[in-house]
Amino acid sequence: VQLQASGGGLVQAGGSLRLSCVASGRTMGSYTLGWFRQAPGKEREFVAASRWLSGSAYSSYYADSMKGRFTISRDNAKNTVYLQMNSLKPEDTAVYYCAARSGSLISSRIRDWVQYESWGQGTEVTVSS
Repeated sequence: VQLQASGGGLVQAGGSLRLSCVASGRTMGSYTLGWFRQAPGKEREFVAASRWLSGSAYSSYYADSMKGRFTISRDNAKNTVYLQMNSLKPEDTAVYYCAARSGSLISSRIRDWVQYESWGQGTEVTVSS
């Protein structure tokens, strides 16, 4: 699976951005799709993930600091996962990576980046104060 992330940029605090990640090579309907970020000098950090439950049902997971501000969504027809980021803060500045794992990760592992098999190249988000 190849992942291509886009949508990063420079935004003022309080602004919004929407990141996109297009997957190619496989149909992603049953995949767990996630977003992680890494700020300079810091470890990779979980942001959000979408896990397939059954049929057309999915469950979303968020890091505590992103709840209520970020929304993950997916368009399986376009093989694309999105991250809508609102009320951005300077501390959200980082390189954002999309990731994919075949099948449905159990919820206890969904925040662990080593569980993901494929990664996009990253898109940089800078939030100015």
